[in-house]
Amino acid sequence: MTAALPDRLLSCLSSPGAMEDTSSQKSGPSKDTLGSPVPQETPAHFIHVKLEEYEPTDFSTKELILKKAREVCTCSHQTIITFLCRLFPVLDWLPRYNIKTQLLGDVISGLLVGIVSIPQSVSYSLLANQDPIYGLYTNFFCSIIYFAMATSRHNYVGSFGVLCLMVGQSVNRHLRLAGYGDDSSDSSPLPGNATSAGNGTGACDRSCYAITVALSLSFLVGIYQILLGVLQLGFVAVYLSEPLLGGFVTGSSLTIITSQMKYLLGLKIPRHEGVGSFILTWVDLFRYIQNTNICDLVTSLVALAIIVPVKEINDRYKEKMKAPFPIELLVVIVATVISHYFNFETRYNSDVCGDIPTGFRKPTLPDISLFPSLAIDALPIAVIGFAMTISLAEIFGKKHGYTVRANQEMIAIGMCNLIPSFFYCFASSAALTKTLLKESTGTQTQVSGLVTSLVLLLVLLWIAPLFYSLQTSILGVVTIVNLRGGLRKFRDTPQMWRLSRLDTVVWWVTMLSSTLISTEIGLLVGVCFALLCIIFRTQRPRAALLGKVSNTEIYEDQSTYKQLSSIANIKIFRFESSLYYANKDYFKTVLYQRTGVNPVLLAAKHPRVRARANTEAGNSKSFLGTGFDCLKQAKKRAEKPPADACPPSIDMHTLILDCGAMQFIDTVGLSVLKETYHDYKKIGVQVLLANCNPSIRHRLREGGWAGETGSEGQLAFHSVHDAVQFAERWYHVHQEESKEKQDALLDPEDLNFQVSL
Repeated sequence: MTAALPDRLLSCLSSPGAMEDTSSQKSGPSKDTLGSPVPQETPAHFIHVKLEEYEPTDFSTKELILKKAREVCTCSHQTIITFLCRLFPVLDWLPRYNIKTQLLGDVISGLLVGIVSIPQSVSYSLLANQDPIYGLYTNFFCSIIYFAMATSRHNYVGSFGVLCLMVGQSVNRHLRLAGYGDDSSDSSPLPGNATSAGNGTGACDRSCYAITVALSLSFLVGIYQILLGVLQLGFVAVYLSEPLLGGFVTGSSLTIITSQMKYLLGLKIPRHEGVGSFILTWVDLFRYIQNTNICDLVTSLVALAIIVPVKEINDRYKEKMKAPFPIELLVVIVATVISHYFNFETRYNSDVCGDIPTGFRKPTLPDISLFPSLAIDALPIAVIGFAMTISLAEIFGKKHGYTVRANQEMIAIGMCNLIPSFFYCFASSAALTKTLLKESTGTQTQVSGLVTSLVLLLVLLWIAPLFYSLQTSILGVVTIVNLRGGLRKFRDTPQMWRLSRLDTVVWWVTMLSSTLISTEIGLLVGVCFALLCIIFRTQRPRAALLGKVSNTEIYEDQSTYKQLSSIANIKIFRFESSLYYANKDYFKTVLYQRTGVNPVLLAAKHPRVRARANTEAGNSKSFLGTGFDCLKQAKKRAEKPPADACPPSIDMHTLILDCGAMQFIDTVGLSVLKETYHDYKKIGVQVLLANCNPSIRHRLREGGWAGETGSEGQLAFHSVHDAVQFAERWYHVHQEESKEKQDALLDPEDLNFQVSL
């Protein structure tokens, strides 16, 4: 009767879908055959889908290094030009600059951004614990360097509030270590510590030492960013997700607002840094609230009442307005004039900017002795700086249809920190508010940055001394008003919660840790928590049983869609993640839950079935093992067999694993598949695979997921429908074979009973 099986297969199995045929088995296992036992008789009329793989290319590290070295070391006229054009993109686009169509937009945008940059440069200097002139230096030099080296046409690089906050915290910490007091008016180290004030800078007062720390920090930040760009590590920015960056910016904005409150109130309180600085600052604000300077408070409230409404009008009608109204500059000018003529400094003891020198100072070198203590501080500043720069560059690059090179942007922003560090500048990056202003006012290229630098040059050479009487409270107001964008993120959290609760949790965790702990630790906590969320998503992914859409070859989640039909005695299970060591236990648990069959427990309850399955596995190649032996009629037996001699009653004969959502499996995942195959085989259930990508097929083939490597293996199908067809028809054939065996053969026990009679 076994000889009749191939003839029946010829007549019954006529639909396409199987991966192998008889001819392929005769010639040995093909490359697509997976290593697990399968019945030798393969459906003869299934269309054999054999996808021939490309031969893997020989990879030689030595040859690759030599090839790259030859490319780098090859010196020719064309190579030099190409290298210079890639390093300085301005050489590529400036010769094609269209004066008629692009110059007007660049000039207008550059002038407006330059006007806005004047008060912000001065106010952000205060945030970085520096004199106002150094903020102007920073924005001036960065605009020129970024003009020459950037691939982005819309980014504005200069002082950025979050980075200024981080720079100010590092500077304040080193000032304390050097023996300077908390009061900014204190220009000498504490008694008994005079030798440590300069740290190699000689007779250096508080302002001198503060900028020395800041420029040394900027030098290290630039080195980090250039190394990341040269080593092609621009992909690092992808680990700073949008919710993470949004939470960090919002948390930093709250910290910045807190640090500026003392200027708005005219209080002289110490500047806190490190863990808990946010809370400690508010404690001091309420402790010394009775010492509020009424003049500073009134001018701050008046400035807020004027600037905020006008800024809101600018934002609301920006589409209709050709250019936003420069209310900040107007308020700064008016406040300076009023403070000068009413002599707020002497009459009301208000803090003012004081003397702001003109011109440029001689270049200087960073203080190498500060590098060990600044190395750790520079790392988060470098990461946040290039992340903000690349993010904004890619956003506006996609919007306006041009390509941005992330690694070149990293080199450009690194140079904007490295070179200006020799000219008394602190760390910088792309500034969000000024970049948005630049884009909205019609900028076309980075020529607008050159125009902005010319505006700042006028201030540096002639106008800066006129800001002597400008109150620091007004600068604090300018800083706070420009943080409205970060605070508006609170309004987006309900929508974010509806879209992704996990991303919202990342946002809140990063925001709270950046605010309540510290900016550096908050960034680290946010990155670690975001990575843990990714692991959590892959460790406990969705898993579902699939049903068929009527009259189609489409299979979808039965718990999500209606009107799906189940396949009789076949369970199709989809695991929507890669299978690796972290989710191996969850895979088995959810598989048993969805199918309702735990093969390990069933096999343990029926040990005799397991023994018979192991025995008959060596004598039979049938698809369902010993499942049909229990269908023999009891009347043919002399005595009734024990209850555990039959396998447990289950509602499936085949389990199909849809691997379409699996990107990879590791060795642990392969072991789990092996265990799954053998566990279900013991209770008479066959396991098939479907939708495996080439990398998974290669891993299964080489690892032998249910048998010896290279042996005739279980078929892995390119679609779920093919696997279903194969399972249905194969099961039908073996049912007929089992019935014929029952009719033609008598059980040996029955024969012995007849002989005894």
